[in-house]
Formats: sequence, C-alpha cells, structure tokens
Amino acid sequence: MNFLGIKQLGQGLCFWLAALLVVTAQGKEAEPLAKEPLIEQRLIHISEELRCLVCQNESLASSRAELANDLREEVRQLIRQDQSDVQIKAYLVARYGDFVLYRPEVKPLTWLLWFGPFALLLIGLLGMALYVRQRQALQSQTRVLSEKEHEQVRALLKSGELP
Repeated sequence: MNFLGIKQLGQGLCFWLAALLVVTAQGKEAEPLAKEPLIEQRLIHISEELRCLVCQNESLASSRAELANDLREEVRQLIRQDQSDVQIKAYLVARYGDFVLYRPEVKPLTWLLWFGPFALLLIGLLGMALYVRQRQALQSQTRVLSEKEHEQVRALLKSGELP
C-alpha cells in the first residue's frame, strides 16, 4: 500500500469510530421541570415581581444570568422555609435594596423614582410654555418706521446700494 492508501484508510477508520461513538452515546433523560410544582409556581409568581440585578430591565423569572439563577435558588430555599411572599421580598430588599423590586413601595426614599419623570415632564412643559410666550411677545412688538426712515428705505431701494 502506498502512503495515499494508508491516509485514506486512517480517515475512514476515524470516521467510523466517530460515527460509532455518536450512535452509542446516550443522553440523560430529561428531568421534569418542577420536582415540587407548588414551590415552582410560587417561585415564578414571586420572581416576576423581582428585578434581575444583572439585566436590570428583566424580571428575575425571565433572566438567564448566573446571578438570577442563584437568586431563584435563594427564593426557593426561603419558600421551603415557609416564609410568606412579603417576608421573602422584605428579605431581598434588606439585602439588595429597593432596586430589586419591579414596583418599589412609594416612600420618601423612592419618591424621586416614582415622581421624578412627572416632575421633569412638568418642568419641560413649563419651560416650553415660557419660551413660546416670550417668542410671541417679541413678534407682537412691531416697530413703526418714521417718515424719515421710510424715505431712507425708498432711497436705498432705488439706488440698489447696500447700507
């Protein structure tokens, strides 16, 4: 056999070994999504009201970040300890701050968060109203030319010179 024949034989052997490995490889059987359906249902309900600390604009339920998985596991443990939803949220707020809640409570600490956008909108509308009012006042002030100024304008227009 020449070198080319040995190379082809080696490639064929590698192909058949790889095919054999693929055929004989067995995957694990898929685990059920919830071993404890009541806990998982409660976890989903709670985690939809919590914010992912990594993603920030995703709920804890929909986030796939590693920290979100850790937080979900922590919430599962708290549920297993028979803590109420309010207790679980209070624990997470104490640990991570109001930012962890999608809808933080209205309290002095979160007033800027709740009312800040409306205050900015109101300030913008007031600023726009003052600007428009000022522009209208300037436009309504028409200056009447004296007879002498009229004559100067006519003379300039007839001569075609620039002032």
